[in-house]
Amino acid sequence: SNIMILLHRTDRAKSKLWRVLKSSCLSSTKTSGECISIKPNPTLADFIASSTKSKRFKNVQMNESVKSLSDFNLKVYVETYGCQMNVSDTEIVLSILKSAGHEHISTITDADVIITNTCAVRENAEDKVHNRLKYFHSLRKRNKTKGSKSYFPLVGVLGCMAERLKDKLLAEESVDFVCGPDAYRDLPRLLDSIISSIGSSDTDTYKAANTLLSMEETYADIRPVRLDNNSNAYVSIMRGCNNMCSFCIVPFTRGRERSRPFQSIIDEITALRNPINGNNLVREVTLLGQNVNGYHDISAESAAMFPTSVYKATVGFENLFKSKRRDLPGARFPDLLRAVADIDPELRIRFTSPHPKDFPDEVLDLIAERPNLCASLHLPVQSGSSSVLKRMRRGYTREIYLDLIDRVRQKIPEVTISTDVITGFCDETEQEHEDTLSLMQQVGFDQAFMFAYSLRDKTHAAHSELMRDSVDEATKQRRLKEIIEMFRSRLREKNQLQESGALRLVLLEGPSTRSGSVLTGRTDGNKRVLFPAAAVLTSLDRLDKKDLRPSDERVSCDSGDDLAMWLERGREDESALRKVLFSPFESIPTEVKTSLLSEGLTALLDSHPHAIALGAENTGQYVVVRILKADGPTLRGVALSLSSIAEFNRFLQTFPAAKL
Repeated sequence: SNIMILLHRTDRAKSKLWRVLKSSCLSSTKTSGECISIKPNPTLADFIASSTKSKRFKNVQMNESVKSLSDFNLKVYVETYGCQMNVSDTEIVLSILKSAGHEHISTITDADVIITNTCAVRENAEDKVHNRLKYFHSLRKRNKTKGSKSYFPLVGVLGCMAERLKDKLLAEESVDFVCGPDAYRDLPRLLDSIISSIGSSDTDTYKAANTLLSMEETYADIRPVRLDNNSNAYVSIMRGCNNMCSFCIVPFTRGRERSRPFQSIIDEITALRNPINGNNLVREVTLLGQNVNGYHDISAESAAMFPTSVYKATVGFENLFKSKRRDLPGARFPDLLRAVADIDPELRIRFTSPHPKDFPDEVLDLIAERPNLCASLHLPVQSGSSSVLKRMRRGYTREIYLDLIDRVRQKIPEVTISTDVITGFCDETEQEHEDTLSLMQQVGFDQAFMFAYSLRDKTHAAHSELMRDSVDEATKQRRLKEIIEMFRSRLREKNQLQESGALRLVLLEGPSTRSGSVLTGRTDGNKRVLFPAAAVLTSLDRLDKKDLRPSDERVSCDSGDDLAMWLERGREDESALRKVLFSPFESIPTEVKTSLLSEGLTALLDSHPHAIALGAENTGQYVVVRILKADGPTLRGVALSLSSIAEFNRFLQTFPAAKL
């Protein structure tokens, strides 16, 4: 499709395309007799004519080691590293390969093809992939039989690492093909090319690659194959990034920003709410993009639907990338967010990863107004020092970022905020490091992704004469440790203050990894919660609230004995039950309270006439959980009732004291 688009452009573009095709599209250290011949400055007809000469699997004379493949339906095993975008891309890749007749499997030793979808943001991520490639190659060696050579499993590297290190990867003995993020449609042909060469004289050196970036590719017409049949789904809405932060490789591995057509996103999410083929009903969708809140669909259809749409940046933030396309009409992120929220009020919506510059008040107001837009925002700060932020080309200062934090919390009081932090960036001083620590102390983030700086080739920082990667590794690690300790300390304080005793609506995700008798899920604020698989009410409406007055909404207990008394009363009196369920018991020591309430509430609910057993079969349902322990990033509590977004919010409006 990229070829067809380019052929409709100028003669200069055609000539450039010819040069790229000769040098980059297919890599082979020997001349293959199967290579197609294309004359300089080709027309579309030349490509069509040449493509008909390309061998397909069914026409290939295979040697004995390949005949075991059933009708050339390859068994494909995939490993995914990095961000949620890579998970979404893997689902797209599997859809493409499935359409070509190949099968996704979960056992690596049975695979004909092993694919690793990679990340190139940090050196550590690439090191993991290199180690895995060695293991993949060992599997191929094991498949050798005496006197013959094994060509399987074939090994491919996809994603950002493939885009960044194409030639180096192809030089590795273990790698047979590489494919960049914008070339996944070409995977069946790449596999075809390699399979077709098996048994020929140049088999040992034949490799295939396509790492061409695209200005148009969004895979909007491909319905992903969902890897996990659970209640959560990722939906990609845009690709690429224009921000060009000096530390970041993403614009060079993912290309420029381009957004999916508005209606294709609405259609995909609508389909997720109509389960077919045994898939579970999706209850939570995460909108994805490298700069997700920079979404802007400029197609003719979108421009007709949103003719007066204008770009609005966050107050005080500077947009370093200048483009005339930004002022074109068409759907923008607030338009999409509003439309997605309207699909189903019981469908939770999240989005990542955004840039702080694209949070106009319209986005914040929407989140405050719509209960199904999760009050959980990712606001990557990267550094707390204005001077470092300037070297990073972030487009804001420390003060402007803190102003945004204040505005977010004013508009969305219950919001949780996560962030990214890089320590040890080029020429970072101790004072600049202290600025980051003080900002983290001041903000009190609910989640943070913290890393030591890793210089990436091609980035602005790698080529600038004004910046040096001068902070030694020991200093980077020491600063990183201090940042992590600051984050954890503030999180512990904040959780104990805001979460202990709180009622949270949790989307049940299933049994925890450690015990089948313990269930897990996430709050609206994206905090992990663990709670026992025990009896719960079928609905909050099962509580008798008609005689309750605001002054009776909490129980006053000074000791564990008092609490035990109220638990016993709750067995006979539903009014007392509600008080026990929703009172904070501030004066009782945490350990005593946690133990008594966990056992007492479980036993109390188990005897309730409107209670049911909660278990893994309830995965995908909303559960009201009383938080009992909040001394770390993972919360622990007791499930009280099944519920819904609408019911839970009605309950909190009726009994606001139940929030804490």
